[in-house]
Amino acid sequence: METDVRVGVDVGGTFTDVVVADESGLTMCKVPSTPESPDRGVLDGLDAASERAGFGPANVAFFGHGTTVATNALLEREWAETALVTTEGFRDAVEIGRQTRPDLYDLHAEKPAPIVERDRRYEVPERLDRRGDVVDPLDEESARTVARTVADADAESVAVAFLFAFENDTHERRMRALLREEGVDAEISLSSEILPEIREYERTLATAINAALKPVMNRYLGRLEAGVADAGVPAGVKVMQSNGGVASATATRERPVNTLLSGPAAGVRGAAHVAGECGIDDVLTMDMGGTSCDVSLVRDGDPVVTTEGEVGDYPVTVPMVDVHTIGAGGGSIAWVDEGGSLRVGPKSAGADPGPICYGRGGTEPTVTDAHLLLGRIDPASFFEGSADESAVREAVRESVADPLGLSVEAAAQGVLDVANANMERALRVVSVERGHDPRDFSLVAYGGAGPLHAAELAAELDVARVVVPRSAGVLSALGLLISDAVYEEGVSAVRPWAGVDPADLTGRFEAMEAEGRERLEAEGYPPGRRRFERTVDLRYRGQSFDLRVPVPDGRLDAETLDAVAERFHERHERRYGHASPDEPVELVTVRLRSRGVVHPPTLSMDEGPTADTTPRTTRPASFGGETRETPIYDRSELAPGADLPGPAVIEGVESTAVVPPAADAHVDDLGNVVIEP
Repeated sequence: METDVRVGVDVGGTFTDVVVADESGLTMCKVPSTPESPDRGVLDGLDAASERAGFGPANVAFFGHGTTVATNALLEREWAETALVTTEGFRDAVEIGRQTRPDLYDLHAEKPAPIVERDRRYEVPERLDRRGDVVDPLDEESARTVARTVADADAESVAVAFLFAFENDTHERRMRALLREEGVDAEISLSSEILPEIREYERTLATAINAALKPVMNRYLGRLEAGVADAGVPAGVKVMQSNGGVASATATRERPVNTLLSGPAAGVRGAAHVAGECGIDDVLTMDMGGTSCDVSLVRDGDPVVTTEGEVGDYPVTVPMVDVHTIGAGGGSIAWVDEGGSLRVGPKSAGADPGPICYGRGGTEPTVTDAHLLLGRIDPASFFEGSADESAVREAVRESVADPLGLSVEAAAQGVLDVANANMERALRVVSVERGHDPRDFSLVAYGGAGPLHAAELAAELDVARVVVPRSAGVLSALGLLISDAVYEEGVSAVRPWAGVDPADLTGRFEAMEAEGRERLEAEGYPPGRRRFERTVDLRYRGQSFDLRVPVPDGRLDAETLDAVAERFHERHERRYGHASPDEPVELVTVRLRSRGVVHPPTLSMDEGPTADTTPRTTRPASFGGETRETPIYDRSELAPGADLPGPAVIEGVESTAVVPPAADAHVDDLGNVVIEP
């Protein structure tokens, strides 16, 4: 093959997904993930895709990657030995945190383990005021003493976070120089570079997380880049960031904290793109894989981005797609608690051994096993060596049915009902609790298990339409191919909005744009494919939360700033149900998003099958306790225009979709299955 090839590889908990785009269209495949060495799974996926699509590695012009390495390291506390250098008197701020409680009435609630243990946290006398003016100069003698102590401690990484460094980074940069002069050869992260924004706890925490993950990601990306190069791929590795854009591996090595939602963000970008191709701008997204379910919201064609995210027990305030994750996946294990209630998840059978029906040694019943017993899936259609149904039936009887006094089929239905209830609550979190009515949205369902549940969830939420993309099982990998390169910069500058000098604000944006332009030029994006999006975070004086508001391009003047303030009042009204136009407004943070625009691959279907809707076979399937003889369709044989009344099961290579008895489905012009519950 002589043409350029684009490859996207997303690593999940159970499978590694690969999508290849070339002049002949899209090629998709899955290989088992290798949790002990994720880069090996990526290379296995590249080999499998190369063989299936028939391309040579030398023709790969783009290689995008979605990873969970940073996420897993944080959740499993497998980070590097890290030291923290901070302002005198603030050594314990990163452990004290905020006075919020995960459960208000839990008297035994425990704070998460600190990223940096107390004996590795060091103080240096220095102080800036809130405008960045020096109150107390950096005590260089004390700073050198700390630097020598850090050098002797053999820390793999160092975080430096001084008060108000976002207004003036001089002290932090000098501290880094002193660390180097005293022999510290560890990685160093400065808060003024990682997250130059207000709120000392969140800024210090993000910097500490970044420092703790740097050696981990350096090792991983080093192995991956070497493996990809050894395979003959000339393209550099691009990594999906939490904000929904890709960045170079070099940039990712410096800011691994920006990859904590790498995989989920790629899926949301892919869902937004597919919905946009269908003419739908507002969608809820649902990515259900083997281990978890990620839900998000897309408004006006763009994923909603937040700076109030959490990963595990830690608040992470870098920009990230607003994704809510629960432990409900195809591999989630069903169990009965001490009170006799049926639970599903968060424990998962994962990729190894996986659900019992995979025939790889699993012994605990899962959501996927429940689907098998109800006739909704046939593991043999997508997984070689699947287990005998009798083994699944016996495990469900022993672990769920007998303890609850139910039949095996009723127990299996109960497992799905509980999983659906968990996912419905998650979808309400990103919609109703954010001020959005689910009835105004469509639902895009993807992941290996998402389309199995989507129609029933849509019916409960009064969502009128479900879109199951042609690439539903590998949509996160597709999202890597259509995502722009995105670099976000934000610098806090807290001051009254009425006192902001338009020329000064223009200068701040222009300086950020110059830096963004340099980055995009270095990555090969020509001027015509560079975009710069200005925003500011505003709040009413006295508030502790803020809203992001867009700012026009070009030179700013007083009239423009007044218009921005009016837009803030409108957004506050929409988000919280009220606004106070007479109250003073404060500027909190100035932000710029630099975007290198890509040309996404076409999603249209080539001429292939006709709209014949003859099922491949039928089998009994249970819906709500009633068993029906249900048509089973091969998705690869369905063409645009095919009408599929419920009940129906649509089996594909990467995922299976269920159309309940009360629903209808059809295949649209792009090959997506559209279900109307």
